[in-house]
Amino acid sequence: MDFVFSPPPQASLPVTGSTQRFPIHRIYCVARNYVDHAQEMGDTGREPPFFFAKPADAVVSAPAGAPVAMPYPSLTSDLHHEVELVVALGSGGRNIAVQDALRHVWGYAVGLDMTRRDLQAQLKKQGRPWCIAKGFDASAPIGAITPAAQAGDVQQAQIALHVNGQPRQSGSTAAMIWNIAEIIAALSTAWELQAGDLIMTGTPAGVAAVQRGDVLDATVAGLAPLQVRLV
Repeated sequence: MDFVFSPPPQASLPVTGSTQRFPIHRIYCVARNYVDHAQEMGDTGREPPFFFAKPADAVVSAPAGAPVAMPYPSLTSDLHHEVELVVALGSGGRNIAVQDALRHVWGYAVGLDMTRRDLQAQLKKQGRPWCIAKGFDASAPIGAITPAAQAGDVQQAQIALHVNGQPRQSGSTAAMIWNIAEIIAALSTAWELQAGDLIMTGTPAGVAAVQRGDVLDATVAGLAPLQVRLV
């Protein structure tokens, strides 16, 4: 195929225990999927899930076990962390049934949905889209993907974030309002899901601001940890 210029490299993530990499197609994110975080953001109850997206090349990663360097973004003075369980799909489709959804999962990882919270708040007040608050460069630090068969029970796993060694977020993936299978099924009614899609499944309460020089340690029990340094 003859391109007018060389296409950019394929966005990808490392895989635990392997030299292979996981190619990324799209990144879907579930908003307010933990009750305590929904409450701190002003919502309550089991409301229908809603989604936003990040570009595939918003992912920033490092070799398994190595820290990730994330540049502090422009246009914000209120950058927030949101630790999340990330689901990596190995196959997809449309209108996937809940009972079939987990068959499409290839593996899992720990991720951070970094957010320009001040921009998001302004745009919400104006009734405008807030993709600039969520989909900026390097807004999705994600750790190495653990194959599903090696990941343990990710739907009953402890999820946590420490900043400079101090606890910020702590909870259990069992507290998700919409579980992994329900999320996949709901997404597949709006998009044709494909191999390489990543799903960021929401964050527990405790989101807060971080600064240049901060070190963020994100964990989900059973998965490779993620360490991010803001530069």
